[in-house]
Amino acid sequence: MPLQSTEWATVTTWARDFLLQTPDPHSALDLAGFPRDFVAALPLTARPDHNATALVHASRRTIAGQVALLEALLRSGLRDLEESRRAEQYLALLREDERLHRSRDVFRTTVLRNGTEVFLDREGLRENLRSFIGDAHTAVLVVDGEPDSGRSYTYTFLRHLAQHHGFRPARVVLDQTSTAGRVVRRLAAFVTDPRAGAPPLPVPAGSGLNDPLPSLDDTVHEVVRQATGSEDVFWFVLDDCDRLDPASDVWELIGQLARAVYAFEGTHREQAPRLVLLGYSESARPLPYELRGSVVRDRSHPAGPAELRAFFARYFRDEPPARLAGLADGEREPALADLVEVAVEEVLAAVGDPQPAAAPAGGESYMRRLCTAAEGAVRVYRAL
Repeated sequence: MPLQSTEWATVTTWARDFLLQTPDPHSALDLAGFPRDFVAALPLTARPDHNATALVHASRRTIAGQVALLEALLRSGLRDLEESRRAEQYLALLREDERLHRSRDVFRTTVLRNGTEVFLDREGLRENLRSFIGDAHTAVLVVDGEPDSGRSYTYTFLRHLAQHHGFRPARVVLDQTSTAGRVVRRLAAFVTDPRAGAPPLPVPAGSGLNDPLPSLDDTVHEVVRQATGSEDVFWFVLDDCDRLDPASDVWELIGQLARAVYAFEGTHREQAPRLVLLGYSESARPLPYELRGSVVRDRSHPAGPAELRAFFARYFRDEPPARLAGLADGEREPALADLVEVAVEEVLAAVGDPQPAAAPAGGESYMRRLCTAAEGAVRVYRAL
C-alpha cells in the first residue's frame, strides 16, 4: 500500500478533527461529499474517535475510497493548515496508485510502493497469484523454496496486490515457540478488529483456546465464519512455517484452518477467506486430502544476474532516465543495454557473496540484501 499504518493513523486523526466533531456525523459526511449509501453503512456513534476509525477502515477497502477520503479532508478545515501539505502528498501517492491500477497489469509490477520497494523476478508466483485470485474455487496458496530464496518476501507482493484487488492480508509470523492457541488468537484479533466497530469474537461456550483439539477446531471455524461475514475479504498468511517445531500443535491448526477455509469457500465463494502458507515445504505435514484440487503451489528460487538484468531492462524502459529519453531510437537501445549492465554490476558488488554463510551478522537473507541494493540503485537512477 502507498500509505503505511502510521500514516493512516494520521489520516484517522484528521478525519476525527475536521470531519466528525459533530453531534450529527451522518449529515456531516453527506455534506463532505461521501455517497449516501456508503455513509448509511458506517457504524457511526456519538464518539468522534470511533466514527473516524470506522470511516477510515471503510474507505481503505478500495483505492477510489482512499482517494475520496483524502479529497474530502482537503476540502475541510484541514486545507488552511500547514498539515494540508502532508495530506496533499498522501493524496498524490494514492492518485498515482489509482493511475497504475487502471493503466498497468499489477501482477507484472516490479517496483512497489510508489517506486521505493523492489520485487525481483518470481514470474511463476505472479502467474500463480493471478490464477489464485481469478479462481474462486481455490482456497490455499502454498509457497515453498530454497532458504534465502524470498519465500517470506512474497508477503511484500501480497500487500501490493491487496491494494488493487480488495483483500486484507492478516499475517502471523511463526517460530519454534508458536502454539495453536497463540496463532488463532492473533487471527481472531485481525477478524474482530475493534477499529472496525465489530463486536469481540465469542469463544465457544464451555471451551477455551487452550482446550483440546475439538474446542480449538470450534474456535477456528468461528474465526473463519466471522471472516466470511466481514465486509473485508481476508487472506490468512502464516509465514515461516518451516521454523515450527516438528511436534508443534500449529501443524494441526494449519490443517483445521485449511479445512474450514475450504468448507466456507464451497458455500460463500466470493467472501470466504483464503489461507497462504509461506515456507511450507513438501516434507511438511500433508494438507487434508480433500483440498487437493483447491491448492495452488509455488516454489521460489534465488534471483541472480539474469533476473537482475531482466528487472533493470524492464524498469529503464518503463521509467527511462532523462538522458535516455532524449536519445534517438538508434542510440537509445545501446545506451539502455549499457546502463542495465552497469546497474547489475553495481548491485551485485554491493550484495557480495550469495552464500548464506556470507550473510552479515544482522541475518538478512541474500534475497533481502539483493532487493535492498536494487532499491538503492533505483533511487540513484531516478535522480539522474
